[in-house]
Amino acid sequence: MSSSRSDPQAQYSPKAQEIIQRTNELLAKGGYNGFSYADIAELVEVRKASIHHHFPTKADLVKATVELHRDATRRGLQSLDALDLDPLQRLVTYCRFWADCIEGSNPPICICAMLAAELPAVPTNVAAEVKGHFEDLHAWIRSSMEEGQSKGVMRLADSPSAEASVFMAAIHGAMLSARAAGDASVFWQIAKLSTDRLRKA
Repeated sequence: MSSSRSDPQAQYSPKAQEIIQRTNELLAKGGYNGFSYADIAELVEVRKASIHHHFPTKADLVKATVELHRDATRRGLQSLDALDLDPLQRLVTYCRFWADCIEGSNPPICICAMLAAELPAVPTNVAAEVKGHFEDLHAWIRSSMEEGQSKGVMRLADSPSAEASVFMAAIHGAMLSARAAGDASVFWQIAKLSTDRLRKA
């Protein structure tokens, strides 16, 4: 297995990785249409032509950024699975991770949540990566709920798949609500209610 396959970042030069990191920050701040190559050039201190050398189009750049976000998410979920936690605790820990990110604005929101809101207007290759992210996440949450139900630690009002969709909607909606309120604590208030309702009495 090549290093680029085991670590997707390895296929990019340090400068390209810096460009992707800045793109991640700009996406979290304003979405796909909220920045240009000129913004990145100023942040990375390179000419726009240098960015085009690494990523010929904005769609190429954002696709690469979402691909690395998806990989980081998969690795994070695998790390949660490896912990000695019951399925409900895994979901709580996932929510706490995002609560800490939002509190510290690092990042202030999931970039795929931002891009999902713009989905009809983003390039198809970017949209495919965003949809893939949500499919990955839904599968992980559904699996956790199936396990939680079978182990008797979760109470589900509907099928694990339907409950996973509700949970995802609540968590990503909580991110947007926190941003709209200008109050990071709003995320955890909603996330805690979303996990508490799953707790078997």
